Amino acid sequence: MDKRILELAKIIVNHSCDVKKGEKVLITGGQQARPLIGECFREVIRCGGHPTVRVTFPETDKMLFDLGDEQQIAYQDPIRKYTYENIDALINISAPENLKMLSSVEPAKQVMRTKANKELMDIIMTKKWLIVNYPTNALAQEAGMSLEEYQDFVFGATNIDWKKAKARMEEIKKVFDAGKQVKVLGRDTELTFSIEGRPGIVCAGENNMPDGEVFYSPIEDSVNGEIYYEFPGIYQSREVDGIRLKFENGKVVDAKANKNEEFLEAILNTDKGARFLGEFGIGLNYGIKDFSKDILFDEKIGGTVHFAVGQSYEEAGGKNVSAIHWDMVKDLRKHGQIYVDGKLVQQNGEFLI
Repeated sequence: MDKRILELAKIIVNHSCDVKKGEKVLITGGQQARPLIGECFREVIRCGGHPTVRVTFPETDKMLFDLGDEQQIAYQDPIRKYTYENIDALINISAPENLKMLSSVEPAKQVMRTKANKELMDIIMTKKWLIVNYPTNALAQEAGMSLEEYQDFVFGATNIDWKKAKARMEEIKKVFDAGKQVKVLGRDTELTFSIEGRPGIVCAGENNMPDGEVFYSPIEDSVNGEIYYEFPGIYQSREVDGIRLKFENGKVVDAKANKNEEFLEAILNTDKGARFLGEFGIGLNYGIKDFSKDILFDEKIGGTVHFAVGQSYEEAGGKNVSAIHWDMVKDLRKHGQIYVDGKLVQQNGEFLI
């Protein structure tokens, strides 16, 4: 057993989920994540909790899309709903074997499934929850790394001093909390929006692992300008390259992409809230330097920001409602700036505070 897996399990159970005696914890994951699933199970028992394991198989999702009719795809599973309602914490360990499993599925079917699962996701948001990756060959290949390199990449981003990291993020949050207007400048980008009265949320390993961001829910009708994303936007196993979005009074009024533009439009047309921003996030994990095509890591890259179209976060004061939440990462490490109320606070990915 890699000792780093033992360390990560302790961080997940004791720091991220803060499992207490008597709490019911659901641990889900693919079969390749067996070592981490087992160590999390063991650690929950040590904490006096009640662990339950559910192993998932990604090919069943493909079967449903290929063979199911509209009624089956839109079906809301009452057993899963009951489970989510009656747990205290969810540990979701992602260990994909094939990241392109759903790439041929029609976007409309994926949107239908997303809408069907929204109620379940809303329930989970009221619980303690965590998403974490277990290193697999599929993830390593997608990131352009060997498995050993990817393991170092993962554990280097997760197994850190989260108390120290949180203290630094709190300092940055204070600057933005005291401001009203934010401007982001970068390559082919000038975007302004308001966060007045909206509290920032520090993410220090409680829900995502790795973590390392401060995020806000912009005032819904305040977003104006244009943004270009150097990195591809990845959603529902689809990769959309060269995304350019134009906002007027909060809404995406023009969307272009070099690849899979039709898919981008389909997702933005999911519902009324899909064309509005639900999140502005500041990446603050400087242990993550390379884009890996995995939003769990990529949105935390130190020196980047990310914007999510769709559902906002109630705890951040957000009011936008949508069945989608699609994070797109903007790189500011070269020729990028962030201003708060006209004051430069970040230059080329480094904070000046």
